[in-house]
Amino acid sequence: MTISSLPARYLGQHELAELAERLAGQPELWSDQVSYAGGRRHYASIHRDEYVDVWLICWSPGNDTGWHDHDVSSGAVAVARGSVVEHNLAIGVDSIETEVAAGDVYGFGPDHIHRLTGLAEGSVTVHAYSPPLWRMGQYSVKDGVLRRTSVSYADELRPLD
Repeated sequence: MTISSLPARYLGQHELAELAERLAGQPELWSDQVSYAGGRRHYASIHRDEYVDVWLICWSPGNDTGWHDHDVSSGAVAVARGSVVEHNLAIGVDSIETEVAAGDVYGFGPDHIHRLTGLAEGSVTVHAYSPPLWRMGQYSVKDGVLRRTSVSYADELRPLD
């Protein structure tokens, strides 16, 4: 599956993972968007239509999205270069951390709450969402209570606490 061959419908997790993986393997489509200016996480929209949203994210060590969800959208992440860590929220124990390295890809549904952190200098990930992102939830803990704040897809994700 490529951007030019996308079906005119919402995509499922497996289709999103296939799309993200193929795009991650085609740096000629996104390498001009890569940036690590000031060690900040850099993100660029590389495709958006009424059914699918695709983003390129460039990571440096310590970059952190904070805890978030993707509202009603399913998604997939493919690592094109380097590695990141996915943290899955767990109750009563520490979060579950998984290193996701170059060549790895995973998909998730709209119920998925996670955070991503940069691990290796020069890391690049490709993210695909369907339906396209409009709102996301960011999470914080205040006085032992988990709280969700709704944010626009265009807002930069970062830890709230």
